[in-house]
Order: sequence, then structure tokens, then C-alpha cells
Amino acid sequence: MKSLHRPDLYSWSTFNPARNIDFNGIAWVRSDGNILIDPVALSNHDWNHLQSLGGVVWIVLTNSDHIRATPEIANQTYAKIAGPAAEKDTFPIHCDRWLSDGEELAPGLKAIELQGSKTPGELAFLLEETTLITGDLVRAHKAGTLTILPDEKLQNRQAAVASVQRLAQLSQVETVLVGDGWSVFHDGRDRLKELVARL
Repeated sequence: MKSLHRPDLYSWSTFNPARNIDFNGIAWVRSDGNILIDPVALSNHDWNHLQSLGGVVWIVLTNSDHIRATPEIANQTYAKIAGPAAEKDTFPIHCDRWLSDGEELAPGLKAIELQGSKTPGELAFLLEETTLITGDLVRAHKAGTLTILPDEKLQNRQAAVASVQRLAQLSQVETVLVGDGWSVFHDGRDRLKELVARL
């Protein structure tokens, strides 16, 4: 796994040829048990690295399209799974906890419920006010520039734009870690405001 902008954050990726971007998993290493967000498949090297960092106690999913390698990882680690409360009745795998807007899975990791994306109540996560972690709605197909899902994938474009505007109002965001594409490690709020201006 690759070390990110903080010593307690790591990422690993699989390349998606159809979209010509990486799909990214995020690991937050913490003394009370590590948390994975939208995990993609782990190579043997990444498995060994994760185990050396203490394994995993929770897997948190932003939406039902980002289940990815969660069942396999949970089966091997006995990690619990958390998902978006708005998909509770239709979510394709068992979750031990459902997260709504403003809830914290662990201290410092707050859920933000987004509207209008391709699944109901997609979650983003704000880590200790400065790192925003996104699933499907906010992504980056080009380094240094954020974008959103194409209109044909959105359930409600007006609601989706309002959700992005809300993210751009988070005053302390420096980094935006995306589930799909290139993450932004500096001036994250400025990139979000630029995105809003283009919508």
C-alpha cells in the first residue's frame, strides 16, 4: 500500500481499463483498530502490509457500487461492515452498522450524506476536518482537477450539484481522496470550489 499525506493513511489501487482510471481503496491506521474505505482487491504484498499494520476491524462503504473486495476481505479478517443508511433496505451485502449524515463511525471520521448520485444517500467522509474521502459522485479523471459523475448516471443533477456545493463549503479541507481516479493532496477546498463553478 502507498503512504499518503498523513502517516496513518494508506491507499492501494486497481486499474480500470474501461474508464482509464484507478479505483482506490483507503486504509486509516489507528490504535483502536484500522478502518478500510471502499477496499479494492489486495495483492499479496498489500495483504502482508495491511497485516503488519494491525489488520482491519471495520470496512466502511460509500455506496452499493463500491462493495468491491469487501466480502473477501471481511471473510478473511472478520471485519465488521458499515454502509449508507439510505440503502439499508436494498444493500446487497450484510452490514453491521448503517451510517447517516453527521454520524461518526469512529471519533474523527464523520459521514456526509450526498443526494442525487447514482445510489441513494451516497456517503462521503470527513476525516478530522481536513481530509475529505469521496466515493462515486466526486471523482477525478485528470490529475489536479475534480469532476462528478456524468449526467446520465445521476438520479437528480440539481441535488447532486447541491451536495457538491455543500462539500465545497467545508472550510478546512486540504486533501480530497477519491474512490475513482486521482486524489488531490493540496488546496482541496479550492479544487472543490472550482468544480462547483463548472457545474
